[in-house]
Amino acid sequence: MVRPADGSLLAEGVNDSRHNPVLHGEIVCINAYVAAQGNVGWEDAVLYTTAEPCPMCMSALIWAKIGGVVYASPLATVTRWSGGPGIAIEARQVVAAAPAFRGGLLGGVLQTETDALFALAPRPG
Repeated sequence: MVRPADGSLLAEGVNDSRHNPVLHGEIVCINAYVAAQGNVGWEDAVLYTTAEPCPMCMSALIWAKIGGVVYASPLATVTRWSGGPGIAIEARQVVAAAPAFRGGLLGGVLQTETDALFALAPRPG
């Protein structure tokens, strides 16, 4: 998560769902942000992620009132390669259901590169 105005890194997170099923990278990053910055300044922050946020994560980011979300690989691609159950609700659908959300959502940034990474990742199980 960064503050685009000055390029500062505000927080980071990595998927830890093997220890806790809700600890997707976005949730870990949200927790790290609150630990470092407090529960303020969300509107000035943009989260960058390799994968489109799932409905749980996108909802949490909307509730936080984050300034924006930029992702690479779409949810369908990540679900296909991860073998995870997935919930077929795209981030844009979650945003559409939250008319008060003022943050931006941009997908497909560096998607070719991240799709290749997901294809190489070991399958769970």
